[in-house]
Amino acid sequence: MSNVLRQHAEQQFAEELDQLARSDTRERPTNWRLSPWAVATYLLGGTLDNGFQVSPKYIGNRRIIEIAVATLATDRALLLYGLPGTAKSWVSEHLAAAISGDSTLLVQGTAGTSEEQIRYGWNYASLLANGPSRAALVPSPMMRAMERGLIARVEELTRIPSDVQDSLITVLSEKTLPIPELGSEVQATRGFSVIATANNRDKGVNELSSALKRRFNTVILPLPATADEETSIVVKRVGEMGRALQLPAEPPALAEVRRVVQIFRELRDGRTEDGKTRIKSPSGTLSTAEAISVLNNGMALAGHFGDGTVRAGDVMSGLVGAVIKDPVQDAVVWKEYLETVVKERDGWKDLYRAAREVE
Repeated sequence: MSNVLRQHAEQQFAEELDQLARSDTRERPTNWRLSPWAVATYLLGGTLDNGFQVSPKYIGNRRIIEIAVATLATDRALLLYGLPGTAKSWVSEHLAAAISGDSTLLVQGTAGTSEEQIRYGWNYASLLANGPSRAALVPSPMMRAMERGLIARVEELTRIPSDVQDSLITVLSEKTLPIPELGSEVQATRGFSVIATANNRDKGVNELSSALKRRFNTVILPLPATADEETSIVVKRVGEMGRALQLPAEPPALAEVRRVVQIFRELRDGRTEDGKTRIKSPSGTLSTAEAISVLNNGMALAGHFGDGTVRAGDVMSGLVGAVIKDPVQDAVVWKEYLETVVKERDGWKDLYRAAREVE
């Protein structure tokens, strides 16, 4: 077993990708490892003709994934947009793994991301010794993707300063990366495209220019539509992460997962599941990803400091941290929810007692 904490998607799911490639008889765009149909099957799961079972990577609306895959088969770049924790990065990684066999050509967007990280940089020792040359140039992941006809990924596009964002315009519109220092350029090879992600909580931080927006087809990844769908996602990912982290505890019972999902959904929606009671919402997003984190934290507590069975007390410590991001405003919201909903709900007394213990 590998000691790598988290394998890249193309490594973790190498067998599934290989099986899909073997059974895939549909037309593949140039430099694609799989056909668009097979890419969608890889993400959404399914049974192949030989009986091999492909696990779902994304649980949700099939049409969303089909639109995303179809976009990448055209000359448009893809922007995955939505709330934090809606699997934008997860979908981006798996799309790149299935299409290119390489999900590592990544530019991580931050306030400090520079134009060199998107275009290219220089080996300054070589530059000073011999002047500008192709040997002294340090290609960015974007440039390598263009040269090889692969998918480049840009995470958190709206965190990148606006003037740096706009360095993508020529790449996306002309499929060319000029290198004026050498009087040359890199032209994109067929198969090249860009998948960017952005969350709508960052709206207004570094708004995309209209010129850049036009170069992307925007696909919005929504929160799970139903509690059952969200519970399925959480159960699947908690089990996978528990195995990957080798946590010495059994995955939490389905009822425990349902409670966490219900709490998150009620606080997000501002009302109880039955619609009878309106409640205040905290400042955080309370995403599906955070629900997964809460339960994995509970598994770690139960495994290392308990008897290996996840109970209300193990879950509650993570819940409090997930809900209370603002120590003043969110603490009031959480206390009100505990007293008006958790305390009065049948079968939730253990959760209420656990909450009082961590105060």
